[in-house]
Amino acid sequence: MIQRDQAEFLYQQVVRLIRQLQQQQVLRIGERLPSLRQLSQQLGVSIPTVRQGYEELERLGVIEARDRSGYYLKAESQPSCRPGRLPLNSEPVPVRQQTLLEQFYQAVHQPGILPLGIAQPSMAHPSEKALLRTMRRVTTLAGHQVMHYGPIDGFAPLKRQLAFRYLDVGLSLQPDELIITNGGQEALAIALQAVAKAGDVIAVESPTYFGVLELIETLGMMAVEIPVCPDDGIWLDDLQHVLETQPIRACVFSSSISNPMGSFMPDTQREQLVTLLEQRDIPLIEDDVYGELYFGVQRGRPAQCFSRKGLVLTCSSFSKTVAPSYRVGWLLPGRFGTEVWRLKRALSFSSSLLNQWTMSEFIVSGDYDRNLKKLRQALRLNKDRMMALVQQHFPVGTKVSHPQGGAVLWIELAETVDCNHLFQQALHQQISIAPGSLFSPSQKFTNCFRLSFGVRWQPEVEQAIQTLGQLVVVAP
Repeated sequence: MIQRDQAEFLYQQVVRLIRQLQQQQVLRIGERLPSLRQLSQQLGVSIPTVRQGYEELERLGVIEARDRSGYYLKAESQPSCRPGRLPLNSEPVPVRQQTLLEQFYQAVHQPGILPLGIAQPSMAHPSEKALLRTMRRVTTLAGHQVMHYGPIDGFAPLKRQLAFRYLDVGLSLQPDELIITNGGQEALAIALQAVAKAGDVIAVESPTYFGVLELIETLGMMAVEIPVCPDDGIWLDDLQHVLETQPIRACVFSSSISNPMGSFMPDTQREQLVTLLEQRDIPLIEDDVYGELYFGVQRGRPAQCFSRKGLVLTCSSFSKTVAPSYRVGWLLPGRFGTEVWRLKRALSFSSSLLNQWTMSEFIVSGDYDRNLKKLRQALRLNKDRMMALVQQHFPVGTKVSHPQGGAVLWIELAETVDCNHLFQQALHQQISIAPGSLFSPSQKFTNCFRLSFGVRWQPEVEQAIQTLGQLVVVAP
């Protein structure tokens, strides 16, 4: 409690009290501190005194202020423990990931496994009650209509809702320009086939989402890796060098929130990226499935906002923000609309009308945005907690990404650690992780792995991080 007869200033006692609550784990990483008014009443001091204490804690990096939300306890930053810049290897390589991918996916679906390897951010704050309520209403109102095939390009009301949402980020488009797909993966598959063919060279991020690599492998294409900055997305100077030396047919980049690094490309850099590619008439396939899951003040503008030639194809879905099982994604095809429409018809003809209708009503009701706000808050809290646990339980020198959105951490261990072996060891402990070599066509990152904080937080998660740290300590 506050002691007015001490030489210590009252605001300094507020600072010391919050520090003690942190050490005693009464306040935990990512949790909201009492409001200024609440703490002032509890301690019997003025609101300006509490504010001065909070401002001092913020200056020390102990807490952070969030706009219209309050003050939160944050993990103390350790910049020296962030992943560094990777060297560029500009030679195209074939992709051969099938064996490890099959092991990974089998592990994810084993009963009793804690799924820290799969990125399911919507599970951090599930919306199943509101979503099921919406689906029941749609089924009642629509009746037999939802039993039919939907239009090839998608349910018109959903496309209108998506077009309205893009206006908020400065992208004006007609609903007819959108193609609804079976999740983001089909959108990526269609986009790749619309702009490239077998034998072509595709530039990808390094590390990159392994689903992109599997598509490239399946379609008989080659990949060139462009290193990712932990903070700002791909290094544009590395990309420019590759464009000057290799016959790049297309690029596939997560230009908003990257997966697995979690970096956020600033709008100015995203505009430079589009300009750099369109000067050479090279299409950009933009994987924007994490665009809504930003932790900053506002989301980044899609790369398509900066396109002048229509060479940007934007892929996204509701899998990360609502429910992966609904398989509702979409594609903004730029000038490739005719080819994209034909490929959609050939590959799956149409997407689930019931699920599209449900998503459309979910947006109209306001439930989507209400849930999305809470989901971002839950993910940010989970990120802070998981980073703190990794710093606490993993060996000194472990490097951890500091994601600006999304649902995953990228962990870099000592070079002697084999994370393929760690993956198998973790499975024996009923924990799944994603080994780093999955994220590289040239089998880089064998000492790295991806860890998902897109989960419902529970004591089992904290125990799992501690167990992983113990496995790393005893690794050969």
